[in-house]
Amino acid sequence: MMDGILVVWKPAGWTSHDVVAKARRLLRVKRIGHTGTLDPQVTGVLPLCIGRATRVVEYVQERPKTYEATLCLGVATDTEDLTGTIIDSVPEVRITEDEVRQALASFVGEIEQVPPMYSAVRVDGKRLYELAREGQVVERAARKVKIYSLNLLSFEDKGPHPRIRFSVECSKGTYIRTLCVDIGKRLGLPAAMAELVRTQSGGFVREQCLTLEQIEQLQANNSLADKLIPADAALSHMPKGIVSDLAATQAFQGKPVDQGQVEWAGKAEPGEIVRLYGHSGLFVGLFQSGTESSLLKPIKVFTPIE
Repeated sequence: MMDGILVVWKPAGWTSHDVVAKARRLLRVKRIGHTGTLDPQVTGVLPLCIGRATRVVEYVQERPKTYEATLCLGVATDTEDLTGTIIDSVPEVRITEDEVRQALASFVGEIEQVPPMYSAVRVDGKRLYELAREGQVVERAARKVKIYSLNLLSFEDKGPHPRIRFSVECSKGTYIRTLCVDIGKRLGLPAAMAELVRTQSGGFVREQCLTLEQIEQLQANNSLADKLIPADAALSHMPKGIVSDLAATQAFQGKPVDQGQVEWAGKAEPGEIVRLYGHSGLFVGLFQSGTESSLLKPIKVFTPIE
């Protein structure tokens, strides 16, 4: 039985759904899902949750992600990247690296973004990209997102349209295309995203990824299961509690756990979701600390498979 997380390096030209469909066919599994959509032209880290690991998708999706992006100054498009139709441009851009660094620094922290028209956000029951393809532009409410870090990697200003390459760690729901456009606006210039790579998602990085070709070969050799990562590996950001194996057995039955029985590795705040393990190291599941009692309430229990 396939059970765990398969970290895929998504190639350009594939939708995230395409990758899931390909993996489903190769692995012959029904329960499989990804942990965050990537646009077709974007490459990068795409964790796939398989079997019971699909139960942690919602928690993996909430974790920050990191990207390396390149933006082109002096050109704006309807899709906010260079695949779109040019809607604004200037013949030549004159700007300094110091001005670029100052602009990038101004976006660190909580910011507001207006979702791009070419996105999957729904308005009145319709996807924005569907409306955009019909030539419509509708009002979109701004959303708060968080930029944890934003660092300049390179600045190429030899041609008329400089390119800025940067790395960014951001919260769920951040549109990097829109960030590129907004950086341009901060500099007083039209801008569009030229390239994007996701370098980390769910705590997983490029070095842990397999290509679709590697996955196909490993599955043909009956050795792919060895590459699956346990579901709890994506939950390392949560407080960890350890209980006796007897208490773990009771917890596997869906019974609450008294916090007095727990050895903590990381403080748990009232109402916070924690991961629980037996002394043998076996992952028991996710539990929620009580706000008015000392009990940990079971949220998702991972009973061992016989």
